[in-house]
Amino acid sequence: MHNPLNIIDIENLVKTYDSGHKALDGLSLKVRKGTIFGFLGLNGAGKTTTIRILAGLNSKDSGTVRLFGKELVEQDNSHLQRIGFVLDEPLYFDWMSAGEYFRFVGIMYDLDREQIDGRARELLDFFDLGEKGDDPIESFSTGMKKKVSLAAAIIHKPELIVLDEPLEGIDALAASSIKESLQMMARGGATIFITSHVLDTVEKFCNEIAIVHQGKVLLQCLTSDIRLRAKGELVNSTYASLEELFVDLVSDKLKKKHLSWL
Repeated sequence: MHNPLNIIDIENLVKTYDSGHKALDGLSLKVRKGTIFGFLGLNGAGKTTTIRILAGLNSKDSGTVRLFGKELVEQDNSHLQRIGFVLDEPLYFDWMSAGEYFRFVGIMYDLDREQIDGRARELLDFFDLGEKGDDPIESFSTGMKKKVSLAAAIIHKPELIVLDEPLEGIDALAASSIKESLQMMARGGATIFITSHVLDTVEKFCNEIAIVHQGKVLLQCLTSDIRLRAKGELVNSTYASLEELFVDLVSDKLKKKHLSWL
């Protein structure tokens, strides 16, 4: 039964690619409004596939996806007006300046000229891009490009912000700036859904996490409860950190052979 407090509600989501790879194998997930939510897993666990289905870029084989309480159906992209996406491979015209790109994205979201100009100036200033506002994006550092992607994703003031590895490959100062920006948005009522491999950052930054492996959610809990949760809730043990819990949960599923040292 759908909870009206859930901004994302996924039940038994299945997706198999033409290659035969089953990316999602009955994934179920619930994200409450106003949460900073960490979606964690190894490469190939199903994180990006889930996000691409939310974005309408991939179709699902079966299962139910509800956004804002409404079931997601193919060919209906009306929900995208309420979401901001930063995908694993951000798409932008890097020959444009940041200001030009923001104005282009504003037009795509059907904002009026006054809104577009105001938001573009605001975002350039907020993300410390003003001095580079007329330079082509292709000349920017990785951290600056991440800021451009995030700024473009929120130009229309979305209720849900979905970010696929927004902190990967950037320095500590840029990461801190982005995290502060996201926390401010969450305080303003936005829901943040983020994937990351930086587990220590996720534990400190997110209110709630889910660990996905081989297309299924193994565990979902509040980050404040991580140290109290026992693996499978069957053994009487606690975890000192999210990293320790993650490694313990996932390593049992991998069953790797030991490497021979030659």
